[in-house]
Amino acid sequence: MSIDQAVELGRAAVMLTLIIAAPVLITAVVVGLVISILQAVTQVQDQTITFVPKIIAMLLAALYFLPWLTAQLVEYSTELIREIPALL
Repeated sequence: MSIDQAVELGRAAVMLTLIIAAPVLITAVVVGLVISILQAVTQVQDQTITFVPKIIAMLLAALYFLPWLTAQLVEYSTELIREIPALL
């Protein structure tokens, strides 16, 4: 395995990690922003109000995107296994 191949494998793994984490993290940001706006409008400053909706939204997003996330992981793993002979 050359240095270029190792770097490419590492780059692909990091990109896959970012792609897989993005839907859940974007959901958390959007829910957090909406809750923060509602807190500012109602002048309620309780920290626990932001955590519970974010956790619930993140769990629901993870369940909703689970088939797509699994397909991405299977595709990457299959590609990686196919490349093993070329890496040796």
